[in-house]
Amino acid sequence: MTCKLEITGAPGAPVLAVLGGISSSRHVTATASNPSPGWWNDFVGPGRPIDTLHFRLVSMDYIDWSAGLLSTRDQASALINALDDAGIGQLHAVVGASYGGMVALALAELDPSRVERLIVISSAHQSSAAATAQRSLQRKVVELGFRAGLQEEALVIARGMAMTTYSTPAELASRFRDGDPARRESEIDRFLTLAGVRFAEKCAPERFLSLSRSLDLHSVDPGSITSETTLIGVLEDALVPPAQLRDLARDLAGPCELELVSSPYGHDAFLEDQSLIAPIVRRALTQPTGVPA
Repeated sequence: MTCKLEITGAPGAPVLAVLGGISSSRHVTATASNPSPGWWNDFVGPGRPIDTLHFRLVSMDYIDWSAGLLSTRDQASALINALDDAGIGQLHAVVGASYGGMVALALAELDPSRVERLIVISSAHQSSAAATAQRSLQRKVVELGFRAGLQEEALVIARGMAMTTYSTPAELASRFRDGDPARRESEIDRFLTLAGVRFAEKCAPERFLSLSRSLDLHSVDPGSITSETTLIGVLEDALVPPAQLRDLARDLAGPCELELVSSPYGHDAFLEDQSLIAPIVRRALTQPTGVPA
């Protein structure tokens, strides 16, 4: 099994793999061949925190299986095969956020010699119980939609449910300030529905079920991961709690630096509060090998 890659950045420079959440794609940033904005366009590119003037960048489209179980190791294996096909050997770093951080950890476990360092954002060695509980209900909504012949509509609802876990109560309160309960309810409904529709336009219900389940089945052994690792967590993240990241940092076999930041955007801070994590990522990418992040 292999996956589709997009490769950009400085020829001959150290190679980075950049991996995002389940809604991301291989198109991380605007390129000469595809000038449309990528999913991390403000963070990746010339002069940006992940600087394509100094690094060669590779990113992937996640595989999905409509039948059988899909794991983050399957994603990592598909990436390894695609890197081999592209003639890319060792990676200077893998930068993974959310699902991408899980895949990064799986890659370092599966092929330790491939990865010099990891930068893992809002991800851990396994799904938390709270996150699995939320996603289990989301999948049940979509599965019910299939039985009713309304799977696209069900996916819109499931994605709306997911949106409530990516941010924080404080951010939602700040976003929806209308004092009239009826207007506020309408605004919130419109926001969640629009987010669901946008997601459903680029992700089939079958793909969602496959990737969502692989999030909850994710499991790596921290003791088998020897790459230098920088873990970035958000204190307010309801899906990847700080206590879980502290456990991961303690149990990793290789050197690890844990950075915990505070953001009202919670799990989505890597998308919505980029200036907060930018200095950490820059430092982790440019530090000499063997020096703590």
